[in-house]
Amino acid sequence: MKIVIIPGLTLPQVPEADIRKIKSLAGHNGEVIVTPHKDAIHHVGDAEIILGLVNEALFSAARQLRWVQSISSGVDMFFFPDFINSDVVLTSEKGLVGEHLADHGFGLLLMLTRQLATALRYGADSWNHRPEMRFQEIELTGAVFGILGLGGTGRAMAKRAAAFGMSCIAVDRDPVKPLAEVTEVWRPNRLHELLSCSDVVSVCCPLTSETRDLLDASAFAAMKDDAILMNVTRGEVMHEASLVSALQHGQIRGAALDVAPREPLPADSPLWSMPNVVMTPHTAGASQFRVRRNIDRFIRNLKAYTTGGKLEGVIDKVAGY
Repeated sequence: MKIVIIPGLTLPQVPEADIRKIKSLAGHNGEVIVTPHKDAIHHVGDAEIILGLVNEALFSAARQLRWVQSISSGVDMFFFPDFINSDVVLTSEKGLVGEHLADHGFGLLLMLTRQLATALRYGADSWNHRPEMRFQEIELTGAVFGILGLGGTGRAMAKRAAAFGMSCIAVDRDPVKPLAEVTEVWRPNRLHELLSCSDVVSVCCPLTSETRDLLDASAFAAMKDDAILMNVTRGEVMHEASLVSALQHGQIRGAALDVAPREPLPADSPLWSMPNVVMTPHTAGASQFRVRRNIDRFIRNLKAYTTGGKLEGVIDKVAGY
């Protein structure tokens, strides 16, 4: 068994103690290679397992590949035809990143609702803007929190929203058992109904062919004019021109974003300078626990793989998540 580990942004290195564990699980004749992405193509030809991100060139070269564990929670980069139509199993960090994504999302939301971004923008001069800032501050208690996708991230968002005294509703394409914090879970055909009654709309769904540009002009038209959009998952779910127009023309109050429809978002994008937008550069996925969670899942999965057990975080390559 040959295992190739390709470090990246979310898994910059694998501790030597973990490499030894992986080698032990690979068996007496097993081989474990750690290689940067630029050199990986020279090592994957006879690899059975890859821990890392795999593009079309790597996949074409990996002729004996049977299983890939992604080091990213989003897996849309894997969905090229040859990979989708193959028998290669794909697992990911699905279910492991929701807590820190939700922390970040609510941090951004509070920057808007409590005028924290405004205070930082004005600096010392903020004292001269106290009346206008106080007039625009919003309390979250009693607000309706609409969740697009009730997976791990959506559930973590719901827990935090409930702690702020918000009521939660959600849409999901799959039959999902409601949480204590979520009063109703609707099917996607009721998306615009959810948008029309939500004070905060949180994008928590993966990027698929069905969710790309999901929030288009008609979706923003359905939202309340005092609603806030939060997105810390996938930027391409938002149609860029429609998002900009909705913010510029008061169709929605504001946006709390860690992701953008294009990344990196060009410096001349109006989103950077809008006073009703708070943005971070796709950093919500960071956590001091992320590397450990990722490696631990891979080791558990490797044990299951070698003994015929069930893998965690398996992706349905047809559904896209």
